[in-house]
Amino acid sequence: MHPLLPHRLLSMLLAAAVLAGCRSEEAPGRGVVEAPAGAPAPPWAEPLEAATARIDDDMPGDFGVYVRRLGDGAGTLDRVGDRRWYLSSTIKVPVAIAVLERVDAGELALDQELVLAGTDYVDGAGDLLLQEPGTRYSVATLLQKSLQDSDSTATDMLIRLLGEDALNDRIAAWVGDGFGPVTTILQVRYDAYGALHPGVAELSNMDLVRLREAGSRDARLVKLAEALGVARDELGADSLEEVFDRYYETGKNAATLEAYATMLEKLVTGELLSTQSTRRLLGHMRAITTGERRIQAGLPAGADFAQKTGTQIDRACNVGVLDPDRGAEGATVVVACAEGFGEEIGHAERAFQALGRALAEAGLAT
Repeated sequence: MHPLLPHRLLSMLLAAAVLAGCRSEEAPGRGVVEAPAGAPAPPWAEPLEAATARIDDDMPGDFGVYVRRLGDGAGTLDRVGDRRWYLSSTIKVPVAIAVLERVDAGELALDQELVLAGTDYVDGAGDLLLQEPGTRYSVATLLQKSLQDSDSTATDMLIRLLGEDALNDRIAAWVGDGFGPVTTILQVRYDAYGALHPGVAELSNMDLVRLREAGSRDARLVKLAEALGVARDELGADSLEEVFDRYYETGKNAATLEAYATMLEKLVTGELLSTQSTRRLLGHMRAITTGERRIQAGLPAGADFAQKTGTQIDRACNVGVLDPDRGAEGATVVVACAEGFGEEIGHAERAFQALGRALAEAGLAT
């Protein structure tokens, strides 16, 4: 018997109770608070709803938050969690789950090695972009780099191993249709820039890496025009923000906050992976190097928060679980995304930090 099987049953009962539960009165600009049937709204929910409303008002653009408490004080706060938000690097969590799922099934091994190919390189965090083609990395190392360092090259190597179609099939099996198609990070670049000119499809991955190296956002489009051998005004976009706004409208690499929260809940309650694989994944999420200026910065020192961040043009997310080892008996799932905040990422970072403080003040983080 799976060691966490009782938690599966408890999680299913909680989910059913919430779906059938009581919903607070809705008002324009307010979030939705839900509790298990017959129970009053949990005491943390209304203070947190008020705090998140203030955070949203104070930040340029939009700030979506979905919080789900398991166990004692069970309930949900949903602020715009039913529309899809662009996930950026937080897609690396479902990628890792899908890899470890196959490890648990005996179809992959953590010590299995993949060869870094010249076509794997993609811009972003991490050090694989600096390594020589032909270097070999174990699946375990790629998982660590993808989650802890947010290394996009490592992530794309893992997606190559899984296959995009197989990855999306697994995500749909976990959470239904709440996710849009998940692609490689490199494909995001081809899709976004490819809408500007058909010649983008003929560029190499390193041509796209060099766009990021051009510096400013305007300089990237100038560099793109040079790579294509066309005039800048032939690209048909006034700014890089316009390029990516068009891409976000495709719904790729996006999900509802509720669907993402359901995936994290199933993870920490043992429904997706073995105990050993769950611990491995949560350990990487606890050790990430990109979260110091977001929710974690507002939490009390020593708070147990397994998380992942994501950032792209005018988009940012921070997802995770407080007290994940408590599982169905007291973990708190937090999924938050920001958009429309402009070039200054500090606007979004301050919103995430304020959310961390609000979670602590509501009694969900100690």
